[in-house]
Amino acid sequence: MINFYSFQGIVTMISDFITGQNGEGEGCYKLISVENGLGALVNFVVSPTTYFVDHVMVAIGDRVTGYYDGNAPVPFIYPPQYQALVMVKYSSFQNVKVDYFNSQMVSSDGQLQLNISPYTQMVLTNGQPFSRTPVNRDLIVIYGPATKSIPAQTMPYRIIVLC
Repeated sequence: MINFYSFQGIVTMISDFITGQNGEGEGCYKLISVENGLGALVNFVVSPTTYFVDHVMVAIGDRVTGYYDGNAPVPFIYPPQYQALVMVKYSSFQNVKVDYFNSQMVSSDGQLQLNISPYTQMVLTNGQPFSRTPVNRDLIVIYGPATKSIPAQTMPYRIIVLC
């Protein structure tokens, strides 16, 4: 099971990341540096499989959140370097949560509960419809307002199922 961790900040640098010998994969991987405003810096390795919510282009100066597997091995270097699984560009019009949701549709950290409506769009990362139940799965949840209870409850606009 993936243990989603996140880091949020401003993109300070984007560069090519060389992964193999002989120029293999050249240009297919990027290194995105993110600084959180408090002096903490993280480098995200972005691969062709990294999912960008809404398929947005990220540029220097954008506010982003990068999600990575907290259980994955990490090289012991500074700044820390994580393989980005999901990248989200900040938008004042929506909230995004990437997490495992249990059979009660509560996130693994217990902070968000989903109330799915018939109008909630459920899709796969390739944009195709998802026709099963989203319980007990890793999800990218895009939502608007939520209650102030614990867990906060919301009716998501869209759910992207990470198969």
